[in-house]
Formats: sequence, structure tokens, C-alpha cells
Amino acid sequence: MRATFLHAPGDVRVEEIDDPKIIEPTDAIIRLAAACVCGSDLWPYRGVESVDEPMPMGHEYVGVVEEVGGEVTTIKPGQFVVGSFVASDGTCEICRSGYPSSCAHRVFMSQVGTQSERARIPWADGTLVATPGTPEPDLIPSLLAASDVLGTGWFGAVAADAGPGKTVAVVGDGAVGLLAVLAAKQLGAERIIAMSRHEARQKLAREFGATDIVTERGDEGVARIKELTGGLGAHSVVEAVGTQESMHQAIGSTRAGGHVGFVGVSHDVSLSGEDLFFSQVNLLGGPAPVRRFLPELIDLIWQRKIDPGKVFDLALPLDQAAEAYKAMDERRAIKALLRV
Repeated sequence: MRATFLHAPGDVRVEEIDDPKIIEPTDAIIRLAAACVCGSDLWPYRGVESVDEPMPMGHEYVGVVEEVGGEVTTIKPGQFVVGSFVASDGTCEICRSGYPSSCAHRVFMSQVGTQSERARIPWADGTLVATPGTPEPDLIPSLLAASDVLGTGWFGAVAADAGPGKTVAVVGDGAVGLLAVLAAKQLGAERIIAMSRHEARQKLAREFGATDIVTERGDEGVARIKELTGGLGAHSVVEAVGTQESMHQAIGSTRAGGHVGFVGVSHDVSLSGEDLFFSQVNLLGGPAPVRRFLPELIDLIWQRKIDPGKVFDLALPLDQAAEAYKAMDERRAIKALLRV
């Protein structure tokens, strides 16, 4: 089968490798219908994270089950499935508490690689969710988004306590940030402020429910949020970037007693204990427990109540994965879908 590997920063190759096989009785093998490039894939692509050559790429996936291990009971061959970017057993105490992305036996799907024709999914029962039937082709991008960026944006909004009567600010206009806007809208937020400098992303943010756009960043961005909220700051802020500046901006934009949901993969972020102490905000984040939200998100997509697939503004065949990475790295694309 064909699969995508990163050999060095900027060096993406699609290569022929052996088909995956069942290793554990809790595994499933799926044939992918679509995969995509994630913003977090750009960290090693840019050399910010080390590359263990060759590194399998991809952790977002939808497809059809081809084979299951002997202990798999809830997933069957022939079903179309959506899975989380973290494989989880679904039975440990952490999974049962609602945080399967910190499962005691978790496997990050980036270790497996899903920008490929087939993939082995560990812990199939706890990781995969079957759709009600075979989806129409136009639903596949939205279902693919649920595998990570929609679920992550949703968790960001939930962690930020977005809801009726709340003002929500979203720091970051990538796919996760844009879908955090969509999530805040679905959760009933009264006002949603998207922080973006890019016209195409601003337009999509408004389609997803943003009521205001703020173009300023850093301290100027914080000041603008305060200005829009009577000097108090937003009730809820989603941090969807993962840099020092974005985290500083998120905490500074939150009112005392408010909530920050941080879901950007953090790189070299350090917090001042004194600033954090006097900010008096609630912080919750980390790897999104996507599996917890998948049944609800799939239902919303299936009923066509939400269309998160709009974040894909570039679609390429798997063989052109290198161009997909380049387009996202150069910000010519918000998110690139790979047709398998």
C-alpha cells in the first residue's frame, strides 16, 4: 500500500510499504476513504520537532473496516467508521471519566500513520465509531474533520465553558480555531469573537458563527478584547495555536473567573506564576478527548446541522501529499484533504 513518511524537515514522500496486519486481538484494519494534513503535522515538517527518520505521518482518518481482531465486539467489517486521533481502550478509569485521550493504554495515531491507503487501529472498540450507514460523498470531509480538528475545537469550547449568555473569544484562525467558533455557536454562545488577520479565514469564521473579528495580536489584541467587553474580558477563551504569544493573549483576554480552553499543541510556552495568580482564570486543555464527543458530532453531521468540512479548502490525491504540506506551511490552504 501507499503511505506518507517524513524523512527530514520539508521532505515528505509517499512510499510503497506492506499492508498492515492485525497484531493485537483488539485491533481493526480499515481502508481509508480520506485523510488530511493537520496543523500539528507542520511542527516536525518545519523542523520545530525532531524527525525520527522515516516518520509515518497522519492521525486523522475515516474509512471502511476490512478486518477485526478476535476480541473486537462493537465494530464489524463493512462499517464506515470515524476514529479519534488517540486510540483508547474505552474501559480504563480515565476513559470512563471522560478523558480517553489520556487513556492508561493510549496510542497516538501519529505513531501509526494514517495518511495511507490502510491503517491498523489499536483498541478498535474504544476508538472507532460507526456511522449510521455509508455516507454520501459530500459528508466525508465533515466526518474526517470530526476525527481531530472538530473534536479538538469542540473540546476547546467546552473547556472554556462556552454557552448561553457567554462571550467567547478564539485565539487562532487555523482549522481548530475556526471549528471552535462553530462549536461555540452550537453550544449557544451569545457573542463570538474570532481573532484573525486573513480575509478568507475571517469569512469562514463568520459563516461558522463569529459575531466580531479582531485583527490585533499580543497586548493590542488583549486591549481590543477588553474594549469589546466593557473592560472585563471574555467569559470564555479558546487558545488554538500553542505559542507563548497565543497563550499570553488568551489568558489576558479572559475576565476574572472566566475559563481558558487551551488546545493548541504547546511549544516553548512558559507561564508567569505571578501573572497567572492574579489573572484568576480557570485553565483546562491538552489533547482533546475526541472519542467522548464523536457520537454527538457524527449525529450533527449526519443530520446536516453542521458542516465542518468547509475548513478543507484544498483536496489532493494521496500521491501529492508533499504539495498538501507545502500549501499549508505557506498558508495557501487552511487545511488540506488527501483523497485515498
